[in-house]
Amino acid sequence: MLIHKPDHLSWEEAAGIPETWSTATQAMYLVGDFKPGKSILWHAGASSVSIAGIQLSLADKASAIYVTAGSQEKIDFCVKELGATAGFNYHEQDWSKEILKATNGKGVDMIIDFIGASYFQGNLNAAAMDGRIVTLGAMGGIQLPAGVDMSAFIRKRLRYEGSSLRSRDPEYQGRLRDSLANHALPKFKDGSFKIPIEKVFPFEEIVDAHKLMESNKTKGKIICTIGQN
Repeated sequence: MLIHKPDHLSWEEAAGIPETWSTATQAMYLVGDFKPGKSILWHAGASSVSIAGIQLSLADKASAIYVTAGSQEKIDFCVKELGATAGFNYHEQDWSKEILKATNGKGVDMIIDFIGASYFQGNLNAAAMDGRIVTLGAMGGIQLPAGVDMSAFIRKRLRYEGSSLRSRDPEYQGRLRDSLANHALPKFKDGSFKIPIEKVFPFEEIVDAHKLMESNKTKGKIICTIGQN
């Protein structure tokens, strides 16, 4: 999976592309089959994958782009700097109800989720008719709570699909590389797509990099450099 680095990007910025943008591209297009005019919800809106996804959604003419995040600062970043339509603070709001309010009860056509079990019911509630939910992680657990109402699968004709990247075969990864190059590379070259970097650490400070990541206060990539000193 090789892609030429755009000349104007630093090596640190280029390091922020492969895993992050490949994951967002896979979720939207190869798994979710996103089409222009659809609405989309990105959970963990200020995470690097969702930062990529918001920009891909905007460029591909999503009708609305919603995010969830844990602080107003992160929501403002997603809306004011990246172009999301609106965001909801999961500490202070019932985001699934807010999604339904924002969409006049319709819900969203696609949901990209990293949380798992604790968001399972909310995702079903917030999805639109014939909606697609793509799950990429389980930060909120893997055991569903008692009382989950799964009737939306039938009522709304939903598709709920999990995905990973590293276990894919070379042919699939090649198609993903091509999709990323088609959707994103021109935007990297003309500067339309941004790669926010929270901080660059020398590898000798890898422990500090992990502490920053664990703080859950970042907006963008944490990059480590090797052998520059």
